[in-house]
Amino acid sequence: MKKVIIFLVIVIALFVAVGFLTKMQNEEKVSEDNVYKKDTLHPETAAQLDDPHYQNIILPDELEEKLNNNEDVTVYFFSPTCPHCVRTTPIVAPLSEEMGIDLVQFNLLEFEDGWDDYRITETPTIVQYKDGKETERITGFQEKEVFEEWFNQNSK
Repeated sequence: MKKVIIFLVIVIALFVAVGFLTKMQNEEKVSEDNVYKKDTLHPETAAQLDDPHYQNIILPDELEEKLNNNEDVTVYFFSPTCPHCVRTTPIVAPLSEEMGIDLVQFNLLEFEDGWDDYRITETPTIVQYKDGKETERITGFQEKEVFEEWFNQNSK
């Protein structure tokens, strides 16, 4: 019985140590690469910090400023926990770059007010704003050709 208790204590100590090290690594990564300007990030967001498809992040204040200045802007609303976003981002990020479209990315997991502020009902959602006003949107996972046609009609 004594051996079982010692074994359980060792296993629990190992789990605690692994959890602590993981937390430290995430905090270090967030402090180095934090484009979100927040002290803590959801683990799913922290995991995307180095992903080349998630490098054009826009913060809520920046988006609000662009819209208040009546600028044209194409916004990709996504959540790192959304499986459709995980499939869509590797399509739309390179496609928009190839087409010369500045597709800014708004993380709804980190900035939850965006759901209501921009009337987002599902992710992914791409919204085109002209003169600071919404003119068109596309939602859900689509094939590359559908996004390409949408960008051609709405973002050029």
